[in-house]
Amino acid sequence: MTEHVTTSPAPAPAPGSRGAPARPAPGTPGIDLPDPRGRTGLDRHGRDLTGNERVRVLDVEVLACDWSVLRRTTFDYRHSDGHWSREQRETYDRGDGATILLYDPHRRTVLLTRQFRLPAYVNGHPDGMLLEAAAGLLDGDDPREAIRREAAEETGRAVHDVEHVFDAFMSPGSVTERLSFFAAPYDASAPGADTAGVAAEGEDIAVVELPFTEALGLVRTGAIADAKTIMLLQWAALDGPFAPPAVSPR
Repeated sequence: MTEHVTTSPAPAPAPGSRGAPARPAPGTPGIDLPDPRGRTGLDRHGRDLTGNERVRVLDVEVLACDWSVLRRTTFDYRHSDGHWSREQRETYDRGDGATILLYDPHRRTVLLTRQFRLPAYVNGHPDGMLLEAAAGLLDGDDPREAIRREAAEETGRAVHDVEHVFDAFMSPGSVTERLSFFAAPYDASAPGADTAGVAAEGEDIAVVELPFTEALGLVRTGAIADAKTIMLLQWAALDGPFAPPAVSPR
């Protein structure tokens, strides 16, 4: 939902000014004191954006910072008809991530995970146990390095030659995360695991191998309801390892 603070034309800020932000109280975690992850200056993020002349960022407030950061940004926006309005948006910054579809082109199978997802559970999923492609946050690593790490942690499989498929913003109305999508074959003859995950992080992950056609069927029935997994499975069917052979023009 869009929150309109005012719809009157907004005056242009003085040269070199971004408006008069409200000053946080001294000794605020994430601002001038380290937050639980040792970060400071979190209210500076997004203040110096200049790529869109229709947007003037006036203020960035940190509403919460623990593992992720919740910010409220106040900005002036020039609409297509020329009038300005003052807007506020809340953004949830959890960092960028990566996901991967592991597949066996010879046996025509894919390797997925099943784990408990509290947000899905509280929003109507029957048990919160989602079938997903392996994924995780970058945590400062290169996306390729991060997804190799996550594939090993979540499926017990080591992957090397990963293919970058595309990048996507998963929920651009409120979440800043950009997800890098990858795919890679896995060796079904290599030792695997039925369960995986990092116990210290509370992960309890079941490794699930499915025929590719069955996985697509679970998308149709809603049994696979995770967006990144649906996107990767559809890519695999249209352009990836399970795409139909190209038909030569007559």
